[in-house]
Amino acid sequence: MVKAKKALGQHFLKEEGIARKIAESLLLEGNYGINGGISAPAKVLEIGPGTGVLTKYLLNREDVELFCVEIDNESVEYLKVNYPMLGERLIEGDFLKMDLKALFPDRFLVIGNLPYNISSQIFFKLLDYREMVPQIVCMLQKEVAKRLASPPGNKDYGILSVLLQAWYDIDYLFTVDEGAFIPPPKVKSGVIRVVRNSRISLNCDESQFKQVVKCAFNQRRKTIRNSVRSLFSGPLPEHHLLSMRPEQLSVEEFIELTKLIFPEK
Repeated sequence: MVKAKKALGQHFLKEEGIARKIAESLLLEGNYGINGGISAPAKVLEIGPGTGVLTKYLLNREDVELFCVEIDNESVEYLKVNYPMLGERLIEGDFLKMDLKALFPDRFLVIGNLPYNISSQIFFKLLDYREMVPQIVCMLQKEVAKRLASPPGNKDYGILSVLLQAWYDIDYLFTVDEGAFIPPPKVKSGVIRVVRNSRISLNCDESQFKQVVKCAFNQRRKTIRNSVRSLFSGPLPEHHLLSMRPEQLSVEEFIELTKLIFPEK
């Protein structure tokens, strides 16, 4: 059996019922893609399959063509022996360094039990491929899962909440207890479904939008007026958004704030 490696943040899911539930949470019927849904079989990339507890249920789905990326050599060898049908669709490598366009010329879906220590980095990378990735189903630390799905006005709402919700609708599906894993983590896990929304453009400069969101939340206890003061080239205007705190602003209001700070010339 593969030994979980602390350096890779590995906690192997052992509960078959939960693995099946996660696999079934990937929805291919109806409008879960861009402009009318996904034609089956859909290309699906599983990140970090480990010992394949989720992999086996994905392979059983006739509407899925499964690809797996795994950084751990021991896990790769285990998967080769136990799931030989993957063949060349089992890729040994670091997801964060992969050129996804070279692997998938068209759209693909993402699923996985994400390592806690790089889950945010994975989402930042997937945002760069948002026009190719209409849906993500994943399990991650419950605190992070709640944060991503959190609406404005909630204390969990933060930088990645805004940046991800600008392009995706996010549903928190269910919680997984510590005992479902080997070895058990110190925290609970949460499963979310992330589906691309209909937004085509932010109607503002995207790099400036990110700058404003990060600047606002880096001093989240302050009002917007004080947290983004350094971004204004001149005196601060009178505007109702400036008296609010960052966790109160919706994606649309952050777009409005960006245009206020960086007016089009």
